[in-house]
Amino acid sequence: MSLDLQSRAEALGAALPALLAEAEMLAATVMLGEHGRRRAGQGDEFWQYRAAAPGDSSRMIDWRRSARSDGHFVREREWQAAQSVTLWVDPARSMTFTGDKTRAPKADRARLLALALAVLLLKGGERVGLAGEAAPPRPGRAQIVKLAALLAGEAEEADYGTPTATGMASHGRAVFLSDFMGDLAPVEAALTAAADRGVRGALIQVLDPAEEEFPFHGRTVFESMGGSLRHETQQAGDLRARYLARLAERKDTLAALARAVGWHMTTHHTGQPAQSALLWAYTALQGGR
Repeated sequence: MSLDLQSRAEALGAALPALLAEAEMLAATVMLGEHGRRRAGQGDEFWQYRAAAPGDSSRMIDWRRSARSDGHFVREREWQAAQSVTLWVDPARSMTFTGDKTRAPKADRARLLALALAVLLLKGGERVGLAGEAAPPRPGRAQIVKLAALLAGEAEEADYGTPTATGMASHGRAVFLSDFMGDLAPVEAALTAAADRGVRGALIQVLDPAEEEFPFHGRTVFESMGGSLRHETQQAGDLRARYLARLAERKDTLAALARAVGWHMTTHHTGQPAQSALLWAYTALQGGR
């Protein structure tokens, strides 16, 4: 083993337990309890009574419970079928950006959110995997360790990531985590392919605060993390209004793409608490059924 390969392997080995521990701690802060995934559906266990609504057949009504009140009530059972959830975490160079040396790069936050979400879902009895063929959705603790190992890998060479619908189970759920700063055509193609399989899900755009605020002035050199793009200006402040307008337009486009296929979309930046984004993602997946 070369010294370079050995050092990279050692760095990966050190990052894996840290990422897994942090993800489990994050998941614990928003753990919804033993019945966090409860929802109405086919199953044997009682969940709740609800008032009968137009469209409910007479055989759905619980007449014993209804006799104790003036209205009719339906006895709902808990959904017990495990759901397959596929995660895509952008591995491209753009995700390694941070606007402050004291702040973790976007990739770290995206991986943390993905793994914490996987912990929540797997503990709730769901199957979770990664887009592609390396880790199809599976249940259990061993899957958490496998996902952590894959997510802790190094960034790819491309400047911007390309999502894929490969590996998604039909009628399952999916979450894409990326800065979505590259060409949006592949994003639209992946969403369309997922929708064709009946997959519903969520887009989480992860940005650094500097990308949200554009705090640049005077002479500035802008360069993509992979080095393929470069722009130098003497008056960076003059670009701020145009940049923020383009960023807002991109967010609107992402939201429109998501709505068109029945997905949800949010923007989260690394200066915000991770808990809010994790809870949003978990709720979006639960509400997507």
